[in-house]
Amino acid sequence: MSLAQLWAIVRAYRKQALTIVVLTLAVATLAIWLLPKTYTSTATLVLNYEVNDPLGGREFPINLLANYAATQIEIMQSAQVLLPVIDALGLTKDGWYTSGYTGDGSNLREWVVESLRSKLEIRASYAGGQLIYITAESRKASGAAAIANRVAETYLDQQVERANAPATAQAKRYAGQMDELRNNVTKAQERIADFRKQTGLVELNDINDVDLQLMASLEHTYQIAQNERRAAEVREAGGSSSGSTIPTSPIIESLKTSLAAQRSELAQVQTTLGPRHPRVLELQSQIAATRRAMTSGAAADLAGARQLEAKLSAATTDQRDQLILVRNNQAEGAKLMLELDSARAVYKRALDGYDQIRAAAGGNYSNVSLLSAASVPLKSTRPNKLKWLAAASALCVALGLIAPLLYELILNRRVRCADDVERDLGIPVLVEFDSAPMPGAAQ
Repeated sequence: MSLAQLWAIVRAYRKQALTIVVLTLAVATLAIWLLPKTYTSTATLVLNYEVNDPLGGREFPINLLANYAATQIEIMQSAQVLLPVIDALGLTKDGWYTSGYTGDGSNLREWVVESLRSKLEIRASYAGGQLIYITAESRKASGAAAIANRVAETYLDQQVERANAPATAQAKRYAGQMDELRNNVTKAQERIADFRKQTGLVELNDINDVDLQLMASLEHTYQIAQNERRAAEVREAGGSSSGSTIPTSPIIESLKTSLAAQRSELAQVQTTLGPRHPRVLELQSQIAATRRAMTSGAAADLAGARQLEAKLSAATTDQRDQLILVRNNQAEGAKLMLELDSARAVYKRALDGYDQIRAAAGGNYSNVSLLSAASVPLKSTRPNKLKWLAAASALCVALGLIAPLLYELILNRRVRCADDVERDLGIPVLVEFDSAPMPGAAQ
């Protein structure tokens, strides 16, 4: 068909074409206006790769940053992160996420996970940047921001837990070991206290010099008592001659002095008096009495010396046994003190390390942090009504032009211009007149 034929058809049906354009455009405009709106909101995370090991303090390998970011994006899209988001926001009751589900409800959460995953866009920044963008879609503006923020918060909480879980677990194990070491120290102290109560020893490590001095003093006194006893035996046996160098007691010395004086006086009076003189007989009687006294005194000295020696021997033996017992107790106490010192040293080293582990467990280390939270969008991102309206206008105009052509060509083909006569009927047109008015029409 020529352009003249097409134009003739359109011109003939211009009112119908305009009606079609207006009606279809009105319907399209109403449909576009009623289309549901879709809102998007984005939360931004930043990767911090300075230190990722709270216990060892090892640096993060920068060459693995891209792989690390891709791994974190997969974690954010996993059910481990999305299921808590679904439960927290009640998305299993949102028809937009449950549309198309026909099951009995047992796997509804898994269905919503897939639906939510299709409405999430999580990507890393371009050119190897450290940013991760979490973009969520929702029919409500507040819902899009809530989903994006909840995904970011859930992921960050789990990330902190994963980063600090080894330190926390080690801190718990360490706490149990600390209790055991503390109990060991307490038990060692209790054993020492019981041992001191049983033995009466206060100082378990130091050697008591008083006991040694007392032992030495007793042994020296015992040796003196032995010498006294030997001297008394000699005297008692009658060996106390003037030439003897054996020491005697003061009483014996006094009796010797008296005996010598009596003998001297007897020698003097015998030179002038007779043997039966009373004075001579008296001096002889005194000399005999002095000798008897010396004999009985020597026996008494010997008995006293033996008694003293026996007492000192028993005291020395008791002191030696006591000293041996003290030394044995001190040796046992030294072992207990060594156990206590060892338990204290181990507990102190463990306590110093425990402070570091406890600080690492409570440090909340994380390689990812929230840079900016998602805000409630003011405008919807879909649909773009202006674009849709422009496309609908073009389609309506095309429909208004095509509909008359189809009707003319298929249902009611008529001759409307010279081209119709020449091309379809093969009759040449010599003259073409304007359209004639209808009969009865006003001239």
